[in-house]
Amino acid sequence: MTMPFAGGIDANANATLIFSLAAAVIYAFTLGMPPTLARSAAKTLAVAMLAVLAALQGGPLLLVAALALSAVGDAFLSRDGEKAFLGGLASFLIAHIVYVALFLRSGGGLRLLGAESWRGAIALAMAVFAIAMLAALWRRVGPGLRIPITVYVAAILAMGVSALTTGSIWIIGGALLFMASDGLLATEKFLVAAISPHRAWMRFAVWVLYYVAQLAITLGFLLNQASY
Repeated sequence: MTMPFAGGIDANANATLIFSLAAAVIYAFTLGMPPTLARSAAKTLAVAMLAVLAALQGGPLLLVAALALSAVGDAFLSRDGEKAFLGGLASFLIAHIVYVALFLRSGGGLRLLGAESWRGAIALAMAVFAIAMLAALWRRVGPGLRIPITVYVAAILAMGVSALTTGSIWIIGGALLFMASDGLLATEKFLVAAISPHRAWMRFAVWVLYYVAQLAITLGFLLNQASY
């Protein structure tokens, strides 16, 4: 069996990756269940183990920090209630800011967006998506959530655009999936009726898109460290 990192399946890096994947799959199968500590642990460990993997492989400290902050956000969002939601929002907001710093530090600069038309086109599409999502949410959320959500949308847009300055398709793809996951999460939480039958598949899709996004960004750095 071919593994992405040196050594066999029992090597620390490969075993950590498998642990992360297993936790992600376990959480996916518990999405329809009430919140429990075991369910929260599975969700948190999925990305926390990616942070451990990044540290084991000598990945950028900013990558480790962004993944760890994301895991904290997952812990908050695995629970019910507005306080937990705001805690998750704050954790992911900081994680996105760290990702922005990481991508800009690792990439070729914002000038690439103008130098290569495909990057500029994707950046424009990201901006349109973010503005449309914010406009839809603005009408549906309470006044107390409007500013936090606006700041968050700006942060994830900055994360997506900064990813476009890197030379890794893994990282760019991961950023796009991250934005898609957040957009779908916002739709499911605020724009879809509480009794909608679509909520079940949307929650599953949000998790899959999000986890694959974090995995792609992680592997984008760890498998191409010579470029960074």
